[in-house]
Amino acid sequence: MSGEEQSKQPVRGYGQGGVETVISVEDVNRQAAALAGSGIPEGRIAALADNAPFVSIDGLRAGYGKMEILHDFNLQVGRGQSLCLIGPNGAGKSTVLHSIFGFTNIFGGSIKIGGEEVTRLSPKDKLRSAGVAYILQDKSVFPAMTVEENLWMGGYLMEHPAQAREKAEEIFTKYPRLAERRGHQAKVLSGGERRLLEISRALVMEPEVLLVDEPSIGLEPRFIDMVFEILDDLQKGEGKTIIMVEQNAKKGLEFADIGYVLVSGQLAMADAGDSLLEDPQVGRLFLGG
Repeated sequence: MSGEEQSKQPVRGYGQGGVETVISVEDVNRQAAALAGSGIPEGRIAALADNAPFVSIDGLRAGYGKMEILHDFNLQVGRGQSLCLIGPNGAGKSTVLHSIFGFTNIFGGSIKIGGEEVTRLSPKDKLRSAGVAYILQDKSVFPAMTVEENLWMGGYLMEHPAQAREKAEEIFTKYPRLAERRGHQAKVLSGGERRLLEISRALVMEPEVLLVDEPSIGLEPRFIDMVFEILDDLQKGEGKTIIMVEQNAKKGLEFADIGYVLVSGQLAMADAGDSLLEDPQVGRLFLGG
């Protein structure tokens, strides 16, 4: 293809294609902001959660230090549902997870789980009392510890160490891949095995809500599929409520019941995951199509 022909190719998808086809971050932010249009219809957020929210955020203003990142942010997801947050870099996606778990400064608004106010609980109380677990991005395992010891660390808030050991055995039964490597140091695991260990360690405290930050980051495609199959089983098989940030927007929306598009710390779009996948504007900006 000649240079002139290349120049006529349409600019497409955030983060997709070669350098000549990538929309700049500034363009993505500007065009994504336009997606908000006339706003989200009243009652739409509640309807997506079947009007029975298990996790709800109302008018949240949150950030780091004195900097406000989220502005009057709202969220609702029902028990056993999954929600995926997408949007350009710097939109505030991870800040939503951080705020739910207690890693940010809250300037206003509320966070409830099961109808109980948890806005200002500490992370350890979110895990122990409210049943919320945070699965960090890659490299959160303890590399010099064995797989088994990493799992035990997941129960550090349990009253008795034997409880963590008992739960670890249940996890080994569920995931034979980890059981085969229980005595190996975590640093020798593959990327997919490390992600499985990170997810499994979060399960030791038997949480009801999983906050999952970029589950596919740094993984080969075969391991990405494996991780999403595990998350699907946790949602549909064990009834976990999952709130996820995923840069691979296509994979995240294919997985999730609900999709939110964030722009500049505000909610620009909210719809069923499948519906956002079919939205041409979302596709052009985030799905490479």
